Amino acid sequence: MNTATDTRETDLPRPGAFDPVATWLLVICAMVFAMIILGGVTRLTQSGLSMVDWHPVTGWLPPLTEAAWQAAFDAYRKSPEYRHINAGMSLGGFQEIFWLEYLHRLFGRVIGIVFLVPFAWFLAKGRLNGPIRGKCVILFVLGGLQGVLGWYMVKSGLVDEPSVSQYRLAAHLSLALVIYLYALWTALDIIQPRYAVMPRGRSRFVAWATGLLGFIFLTVFSGALVAGLDAGLMYNTFPLMEGRLLPADAFQLRPVYLNFFEDRATVQFDHRVLAVATVCLVLVFWAAVRRSDAPRDLKQGAGFMALVVLAQAGIGIATLLTAVPVALGALHQAGAVMLLTSALWCLHQARR
Repeated sequence: MNTATDTRETDLPRPGAFDPVATWLLVICAMVFAMIILGGVTRLTQSGLSMVDWHPVTGWLPPLTEAAWQAAFDAYRKSPEYRHINAGMSLGGFQEIFWLEYLHRLFGRVIGIVFLVPFAWFLAKGRLNGPIRGKCVILFVLGGLQGVLGWYMVKSGLVDEPSVSQYRLAAHLSLALVIYLYALWTALDIIQPRYAVMPRGRSRFVAWATGLLGFIFLTVFSGALVAGLDAGLMYNTFPLMEGRLLPADAFQLRPVYLNFFEDRATVQFDHRVLAVATVCLVLVFWAAVRRSDAPRDLKQGAGFMALVVLAQAGIGIATLLTAVPVALGALHQAGAVMLLTSALWCLHQARR
C-alpha cells in the first residue's frame, strides 16, 4: 500500500497507522516553528545585523581563530549599526550578538539537510508518488527562496540605516509561516483523508475556517510590521493609546495608504484593531461550531483555538505594557504560530 501517493482515502494509512513521510513532515514543521522563534529572539536582541556577509554554501563554520574573529569584527565595524548604535563595542560584545545570528543561519541550513536527505530517500524508494511529491518539491523551492529572502532582508539594514525594512521582515516571516502551514497541511493530508466532494452542510464550516485562517494571517502580518518599525516600543498602554482610542499622531503620512505600512502610530493601532477583531471572530466561530452538528474533532479544535486566542491576547497585552521584553516578545510570536496552527487544524477537520 502506498502511504503518500495522493489524498484519496484508499491510498492513505489506516487511522493511527505510522507513516514515515507524515512523521518526516511533522519534524520539519517542528523545526520551522523553532526557527521562527529563534528568528524572533535574534531580532529582539538586536543580533540580526552582526553578520554582514552571506556564504550559503561555505558559511557553515564560525570564526575559529583570533584573526578570523577580528576580521569579522572589522567588517561589522563598517556597518551602519556599529557606527550609529554600537560604536566602541568590544570584540567580546560583538561575539555575544554574533552567535545568535550565526545559530539562526546554521539552523536554517540544518533544516535544509533534514528536508533534502529524507526527500531523496523517499523518492528513491518510490514513497512520494502522486501529488505529495509535487507538494514536497514546492516546499523545497520555498525553503530555498526563504534563505534568499532572509539575506535580502538583512541587506536592507547594511546600507544607510541600522534597521531592516519592515516590508522585507514581514515578507520573511510570512514566507516562513507559509512553509510551516503548507508542510503541516501536507502531513495532515497523509494522516487524515479529506473529502473529494464535500458533504452537504459541511461547506459552511470550511468557508468560516478558511476566512478565519486568512484573517489571523493578516493579523500576524501586521504584527511583523509592528516589529519591523519597533512600533511596540511606543504607546505602552492598553486599551487606550495614551488616553486616546486613536493616537493624535496617527495617519500623518501622505498618501494615506502609506500610514498602514510606514507610520509607527498607525501600524500599532492597526495591529490592535486586528487583534481584537481576531479574538472576537474566533470566539464567535467557537460558539457557532459548539452549537452546531459539526464533528467532534472540529468542536474540539474550535475550543482549543478559543483558548489559544485568549492566551495570545493576554501575552500580547503584557508584551505591550512591558515594552517588549525578549522573553514575552518571543512567547507572543510563538503564540501567533500556535494560533495559526489551531486555525489550520480546524479547517482540515472541517474538510476531513
